[in-house]
Amino acid sequence: MNVLQAIILAIIEGITEFLPVSSTGHMVIGSSFMGIAAHPFVKVFTVAIQLGAILAVLVLYWRRFLQNFDFYVKLLIAFLPAAFFGLLFKKYIDQLLENIVVVACSLIAGGLLFLFLDDYFEKRSRRNTTIDDVSYPKALKIGFFQVISMVPGVSRSAATIIGGLTQGLSPTTAAEFSFFLAVPTMFAATAKSLWDYFTEEGGQLTQHEWMLLGVGNLVAFVVAMLAIKAFISYLTKNGFKMFGYYRIAVGLIILALWATDYFKNVNLSNF
Repeated sequence: MNVLQAIILAIIEGITEFLPVSSTGHMVIGSSFMGIAAHPFVKVFTVAIQLGAILAVLVLYWRRFLQNFDFYVKLLIAFLPAAFFGLLFKKYIDQLLENIVVVACSLIAGGLLFLFLDDYFEKRSRRNTTIDDVSYPKALKIGFFQVISMVPGVSRSAATIIGGLTQGLSPTTAAEFSFFLAVPTMFAATAKSLWDYFTEEGGQLTQHEWMLLGVGNLVAFVVAMLAIKAFISYLTKNGFKMFGYYRIAVGLIILALWATDYFKNVNLSNF
C-alpha cells in the first residue's frame, strides 16, 4: 500500500463510517479497484484509521462528553450487546465477511428499508428530542440494533439510527446518539484488531506502515468532521430516501462485479 492508496481509503472511511451506507462495502470496492494486495496490515489499517473518525466525533461534540455521568452509563448500556455478541460470534462474523454476496444483499435490503423510513416515522421526525430522551431501556434496545450491524453490509450507523427511530427519537437525535455510540464501539474494535495483530499474528509495523497509519488517521479525521456536519444538515432537510437509493445502487454494483468474477482474487477477510 502506498501513500496515495492510504489517503483514498481514509477518505472512504471518513465519508462512510458515520453515514448509513456501510463502510465495509465501500472499503471492499475501493481496495479492489486500486488492486491493493491482501495483507494483514491492510486489515489493521482499515480498522485503525477509525481512530481518526472517533476523534472527529469527540471534537465536534466535546461539550456532550463533558455532561453528567448518566450520559456515559447510557453509552455503556448500548455498547454491551455488541461487545458480548462480537466476542461470542467473531469467527462466524469473519466468515460472513468473506462472502461478498452477503455484503451486497445487506446493502440492498437496508436500502429498501430506508426507502420506507421517512413515511413510517414521519410523525416522530417532527418531534424535538434530545439525548436526555434516551432512557436506559431505550439505550439497551438501540444496542441490540447495533448487533445486527455485525452482518457485513448492514452498516453500524444505519442499524443504530433505525434503532433510535424505533424508540421515538427524532432523526437528528437518533443520528447523534449513533455517533456517540461509535466512540466506544470503534475504539474497542480498533484495540482488538491491533491486539490480535501484535500478539496472535506476531506482526510488527515498519516505519512506512506507521507513517501510513498517521496519514490515514489524519485524513479520516478531517473528512469525518465534514461528513458528520453534512449528514446532519442533509438529514434534517431531506430524510433517508437518498441513502436508500444509494445503498441499492452500490449493492447492485457489487453483485454485478461478483457475477463477472471481479472479486475472485480479493481476500475479503482483510476487511
